[in-house]
Amino acid sequence: MVDLRSQYQRLKPQMDAALQQVLDSAAFINGQVVQEFARSLADYLGAGYVIPCANGTDALQIALMALELQPGDEVICPSFTYFATVEVVALLGLTPVFVDVNPRTFNVEAEAVEKAISRRTKAIIPVHLYGQSCDMDPFLELSRQSGIPLVEDNAQAIGAEYFFADGRKAKTGTMGTIGCTSFFPSKNLGCYGDGGALITNDAALAEKLRMVANHGQSRRYYHDLIGVNSRLDSLQAAVLLVKLPHLDDFIRRRRAAADFYDAAFKDNPYLTIPYRSPYSFHVFHQYTLIAKEGRDDLVRFLHSRQVPAMIYYPVLCHEQKAFAGKGRVAGDLPHSHWLSERVLSLPMHTELDEEQLQYIADSVNEFFA
Repeated sequence: MVDLRSQYQRLKPQMDAALQQVLDSAAFINGQVVQEFARSLADYLGAGYVIPCANGTDALQIALMALELQPGDEVICPSFTYFATVEVVALLGLTPVFVDVNPRTFNVEAEAVEKAISRRTKAIIPVHLYGQSCDMDPFLELSRQSGIPLVEDNAQAIGAEYFFADGRKAKTGTMGTIGCTSFFPSKNLGCYGDGGALITNDAALAEKLRMVANHGQSRRYYHDLIGVNSRLDSLQAAVLLVKLPHLDDFIRRRRAAADFYDAAFKDNPYLTIPYRSPYSFHVFHQYTLIAKEGRDDLVRFLHSRQVPAMIYYPVLCHEQKAFAGKGRVAGDLPHSHWLSERVLSLPMHTELDEEQLQYIADSVNEFFA
């Protein structure tokens, strides 16, 4: 699904030098390169503050901890998403409220969220799934009217842009109360291990997020909050600092691959190509098709042709064994169920060449011939 080896070879001189610099400094935890990366990412995103942490799951947990949510408080999130989004909600003793998604964009919408709000609702997590922004204008208005904070799950969409109705634009992860992202190696901006970050434009909240991520301390040995130990190490920050200037090119390469796929499948009556929302610049963390029939057989066929294909996600979060008897489901979630039975994702990364793309596309179309 990804080709990290080839990408490393392309960046090898810069990458090796950056890693060697950290090794020479021996500043492996919270070295200067971590702060440099945080500043550089904030500049790229147009955000006030970036707080690095150990991984994307930690970022979500730290965000909810900083908002001081209490056990029993409700957090509204999609059920059609990666498990980590809702895992942290349960981990903190909060109650997940599962809502449906739009069947074209795969993303949760403010209208569905608004219907699920109760007096116990204390946070909303819009997930920018597969690399495309949720429709944020309605979410921001809902947050303003209700006072409920938005925690953007931007693990799959770093670099994506949202186009506001008034003509403004902003990077995903920078519009809500807190943005959370992941630097897992396969992400559009990935390190060589685990990594994550939180994003906010609120100075006081940024300081609180830093404290929560660092044992609840504002200075060493003085702990004002109960926090966690979640740090981005210097080696991973060095990798990310090398990659960040290439992120827009990474996105360009992914979009070019998506364009190739779109052209190959647009006339296939058995497939629906990804919908590109007019309000979002899609960065294609995943290229996800909807198979109108035979999805599982198609995946097996592709594997027999040595073509990786993945199903993100075959089981909805609220139907996972871990959530049996937990949480609240807002309705029947028909779109989420429908998608979980039909979606499949094809290889998507920065190193795909035309020969590979053609072989993948021919293999998919051959199945339906």
